[in-house]
Amino acid sequence: MHRYAAFLRGIMPTNPNMRSEKLRGVFEGLGFEKVSTLLTSGNVVFRSDDSDVPALEAKIQQALNSELGIPGGTLIRTHAQLHALVDSDPFAGLTHGRETYLTVTFIRDIPKSLPEFPEGESTVRLVRFDKPCRALLSVIDNTDPSTTGFMAVVQKAYGKEITTRTFLTVQKALKKMDA
Repeated sequence: MHRYAAFLRGIMPTNPNMRSEKLRGVFEGLGFEKVSTLLTSGNVVFRSDDSDVPALEAKIQQALNSELGIPGGTLIRTHAQLHALVDSDPFAGLTHGRETYLTVTFIRDIPKSLPEFPEGESTVRLVRFDKPCRALLSVIDNTDPSTTGFMAVVQKAYGKEITTRTFLTVQKALKKMDA
C-alpha cells in the first residue's frame, strides 16, 4: 500500500463543496484507504495500491470536478518524497514567521529555470528548487502580504499547474501520513 499526500489547488473552505468532509468523500468513493484531510485548504492524505501518480492525479481531479465542481489542480507527492524533503532541512536555522514565511510550491514538472523576482520590488529572500519533490522552496518576508507578488511571479513562470503550502503544512501532512 502506497502513502500519498494530495495538494489541491484552488480550495476555498467557504465553498460548501470544498469542505473537508466532501473532499474525503470523493477520495473514499475512489476506493482509497486511510483518507484524512489536513487543515481546510485542500490537503488530503490517503493510501492506495496504485503506484501511477499521474494517473492518480487525473483520476482524483476528474472526480473532484464531476462530483463537486472543483476545477483546480491535483498535485500528489509520495511519502518518500515528502520524507526526503523534510529530512533535508531545507530551511535550516529559520523559524516560520512573518519575516521568514517558509513556503513550498509544488510544481507538476521540473522547470528549466527558477522564477525571477524583480529587484527591489519583491520580498522573496531565498529561492531554490528541490528536484526529487518537484518543489520550489522560498523564504518570503510576509510582513505586508500585499507586497510580495510571489504567486504572480511563480504562476507566470510555471503556469497554473502549481500549488503552494507553508513548510509547516508539509511537515503536518507527513506526520499525518505516518499515523
